Amino acid sequence: MPEVSGLELRARLRHIPVCIFITSFSEYALESFEKEAFDFLLKPLKKDRFESTIARLKEYFVLRDKAAQLDEQQQAETIFIKDGHTKIKIALQDILYLEGLKDYTKIVTTEKKYCVLSSIGNLLNEEAFKSFSRVHRSFAVRKQYITKVNASSVVINGTAVVPWGRAYKDALADL
Repeated sequence: MPEVSGLELRARLRHIPVCIFITSFSEYALESFEKEAFDFLLKPLKKDRFESTIARLKEYFVLRDKAAQLDEQQQAETIFIKDGHTKIKIALQDILYLEGLKDYTKIVTTEKKYCVLSSIGNLLNEEAFKSFSRVHRSFAVRKQYITKVNASSVVINGTAVVPWGRAYKDALADL
């Protein structure tokens, strides 16, 4: 390139996610990887080596897209609850179970317990809580956290124990 080297151009354009250097000068290989090169191809190009790089590049973009979709999905799976005078963002994946306390519901997460002014029935009708199953009049659990079902209780995440009611036996069978 007449005015700027490939290494200088890469240094300026670090925001571009993938850079593949194709050159006749093997002495720049180490410096290219220091500039976060995806690959370094030497001229004359060999067909197998080029195809291998393109296959890895396609796989990289597929994985990057899947990671972005997962991040987007996890961002969508959060709720805000009022804790005192502040609102707190909670990831739904952190919620182990819900406990109904008449007009309030205790939300038990892996780290803390919260109490919100809403009945357990109202919460379970919300779209965000569709992944929860009611196992008792006062308890709803996330299916993936159930580790054991006993004669009268459900063990959640290996530590928490909540009762299950006979009226919800069919819901447990579906789990």
